[in-house]
Amino acid sequence: MGLMIDDAATVLVVDDIPTKRYVLASWLRRSGHRVVEAGGGEEALAVVGVLKPDLVILDVRMPDVGGIEVCEKIKANPETASIPVIQVSGNAVTPADRAEGLERGADAYLSEPIQPDEFAATVRATLRYYRARQRAERMAARLSELAEITLEMNQAEDFERLLSAAAEGCSRLLERYSRVLAIPPDGRLRRFSARPGEHAVARPVHPDTLERLSTISIGESPGVRTFEIDNATWARVVPDSDVVAHVSGMLCRTKAGRPPVFLGVETGSPLDGAEVSLLRQLGQALALAVDAARAYAEEHTIALTLQRSLLPAEIPRIPGLLISVRYQPAVDNVEVGGDFYEVLPLGDRVLVALGDVQGHSLYAATVMAELRYALRASVIDVVDPAGSMSLLNAVLRRYHPGMTATVCLMLINPATGESEIVNAGHIPPLLAGKGAAYHRFGNLLLGVAHEVYRVDRVRLPEDATVLMFTDGLIEDRDKLLDESLEIARQQAEDVTDDLEGFCDRLIATFGAREDDVAVVAVRRVPF
Repeated sequence: MGLMIDDAATVLVVDDIPTKRYVLASWLRRSGHRVVEAGGGEEALAVVGVLKPDLVILDVRMPDVGGIEVCEKIKANPETASIPVIQVSGNAVTPADRAEGLERGADAYLSEPIQPDEFAATVRATLRYYRARQRAERMAARLSELAEITLEMNQAEDFERLLSAAAEGCSRLLERYSRVLAIPPDGRLRRFSARPGEHAVARPVHPDTLERLSTISIGESPGVRTFEIDNATWARVVPDSDVVAHVSGMLCRTKAGRPPVFLGVETGSPLDGAEVSLLRQLGQALALAVDAARAYAEEHTIALTLQRSLLPAEIPRIPGLLISVRYQPAVDNVEVGGDFYEVLPLGDRVLVALGDVQGHSLYAATVMAELRYALRASVIDVVDPAGSMSLLNAVLRRYHPGMTATVCLMLINPATGESEIVNAGHIPPLLAGKGAAYHRFGNLLLGVAHEVYRVDRVRLPEDATVLMFTDGLIEDRDKLLDESLEIARQQAEDVTDDLEGFCDRLIATFGAREDDVAVVAVRRVPF
């Protein structure tokens, strides 16, 4: 009946007869188990609630609370439901008695007299099943935790939060002091560490630490390697570390030529096979998340570069006009947008244009570029805002059917203030200052149908300011468009001499945007 010491369990023996308790407890102790005794059902329930034993040996007939009822209460409590119960009886020994006991929660049922070998085998079998169930439940919980950690990493808003989520998640998953090393797009190695139950902390690290770890494990090849390092070796590789025990770690390189990521834990005792597998899976998920973050950052940089290359390199200095422009890409959008602006000097006049092509994609950016170039070409010989708008509409309808765009053109004579406005479905220009108001004249947006574009002629007084912006500035999912338009109008009432500061304040009023934003502010000033 001997057991390995690792098989020892805490067993509660419940019987109102001391002699029977003594015999059962003696058999259990000889097998290496720790034994706790209870003389009745109420006492047994109190002990189970506090001690949470690995096994309960329970007499069926007791004077206060019967064993079957005690078993039902143990199984009904979620905190104790998984504790196995072996019922023992010298009176209820018929097949019907055994069936009732098993149906009402018992994991095994023994009829007296019991032979020591039969008793020991039943205990071993019951504990074997209990421990297998414990391992399965623990692994299921860990796999669920692994999924949650992976989700947290993939939802991280930036690289720092990604590595923090990995370090904290690893410490929760394996219940050990964890460390993460990875290189973000800026090329500077980062190190984060976390103890169970604590937030991750960024720590300084020598820039070639990952290279040293790679040399002793993965080399230059792609793949995943798990390994163990004693604290003396770790101290040489990571000289500023606070490790006091062995380190179990993994390095993952998704493709040749890319820097690997490291994920490891301090191990006072070795990780078992399941824990090594969890470390490996989490490390692979981290490597993929780091790659995705790098790719996003690179794509975002490329997108911004492309967007800015399609916009004017600089705004010309024009006597009689003070012009301020802003272009702000969407905070979370990698794709190229279709917002554009133009400021074109045309003899003694200036054409100011603002537009927005439908969608976010390379295609939208291409269409935007075509419209800009078509607009420039349309004013080479004859300056006619209505004719230019008709040309843009024809270009869109002929070469990009199904696409739409909004455009507003304003042709200004800085000397006299005489101006022409042609608006194709765009947010109307806003005349800033006290009593700020939107221009009310407009036409159908581009790309929908043939349209005869009308021109409205206005005169800008000296020191008057006109504000033009795309809908990305004011559109919010949880707010009516009219409300946002009114907010912009109220801001325009307080326009100051500092036009640059006003544009910054206007954008800050609406905060981070889900769409690109283009703003053009024009003030007529003395020559």
